[in-house]
Amino acid sequence: MSGREQRGLEIAARCKVVRRGQGWSVPSQSGQGKYTVTGIGAQMPRCTCPDFELRGEPCKHIYAVKVVIQREFDFVDGTVTETVSITKTVKRTYPQNWPAYNTAQTTEKDRFQILLRDLCRGIAEPETPRRGRPRLPLTAIVFSSVFKVYSTVSARRFMSDLRAAHERGYLTRVPHYNSIFNYLEDARLTPVLRAMITESSLPLKAVEVDFAVDSSGFTTSRFHRWFDHKYGEVRQEHDWVKVHLMCGVKTNVVTAIEIAERNAADTKMLPALVDTTAKNFAIAEVSADKGYASARNVEAVAKVSATPFIAFRTSDTGWSGGLWEKAFGYFTYRRADFLAHYHKRSNVESTFSMIKRKFGDFVRSKTDTAMVNEALCKVLCHNLVVIIHEIHELGIDPVFWAGSSPAQEMGA
Repeated sequence: MSGREQRGLEIAARCKVVRRGQGWSVPSQSGQGKYTVTGIGAQMPRCTCPDFELRGEPCKHIYAVKVVIQREFDFVDGTVTETVSITKTVKRTYPQNWPAYNTAQTTEKDRFQILLRDLCRGIAEPETPRRGRPRLPLTAIVFSSVFKVYSTVSARRFMSDLRAAHERGYLTRVPHYNSIFNYLEDARLTPVLRAMITESSLPLKAVEVDFAVDSSGFTTSRFHRWFDHKYGEVRQEHDWVKVHLMCGVKTNVVTAIEIAERNAADTKMLPALVDTTAKNFAIAEVSADKGYASARNVEAVAKVSATPFIAFRTSDTGWSGGLWEKAFGYFTYRRADFLAHYHKRSNVESTFSMIKRKFGDFVRSKTDTAMVNEALCKVLCHNLVVIIHEIHELGIDPVFWAGSSPAQEMGA
């Protein structure tokens, strides 16, 4: 395969080649304009690009059109005829274990409190000061905060649920509803919640081997305002908390999470998510959209002996060599095989949809720290709900903090 044929194959795989009348419109590989290819059915096709006008030989744009024709059309007596096939559309369905699903749904709230209590037992209590009012136990703080987010109601209306949890022995003390708000604003709660999210995913470490990465925002009650010089007016939009996460594609359990500032680039978050997941899971594949396409991310996935299935941008090339060139070649020349793995990426979008539909796509907190902690609570609630469903679907028996000291995991 010549260099022009190879570049033509890249154009056909990554760009939109469109038929225009008797010719074809082919985008420039550099992104600067388009060229017209004519006479494909004739002995010598022509192209308006400078390379063809200079050499008079088939250029990469002509080869790209031929690839598209071979992919979508048939040749009949030297002319191009479109192949029309009639297919019957059959809706694809997935089996559902309805008895297990119904049991999980009807017992979810009770089971949630039990799992949350067991998970909170791994929290190391900080040293109690000798003076001042007795502090609320950290286990009660975390249990109340996470359970409140799970309830999706206001803190005042939530107090009846909290009193019921105290009667069942899940809490040693019932905090005031204002205490829940106050402790969510404590930055020391953030690493505790992050560690609990990681621990809540471990019961499924034998199930998940393929993972997907993406980010999404949770809106807040605050507004971001700026002056638009072009139109001479003040504009505003809701501020948001941007959550980056990695999840398993079978159960949608979240294995790693990063929360940075609102405009943080997605591509910089992938190595940390991969490293966190690799500490507890044997990763086979990582799927991500083109926002994560970088040589650094490809190497980060390969470093944990996994295969990256990351889509490439139209401006990307494979000339930098190494793992990047290998991944680019697989994406370009083995598109059907690539898509068979890449489609798993849609599961991370399903994960965000599950979290937002069940626990809300917004956060009620006002301060930056509280908004981050509330978003972490939503993800932790999601993981516990996933565990509850897999208890009935897969028959797992979750045990938290097995084989490790809670104090080492959580810190004081």
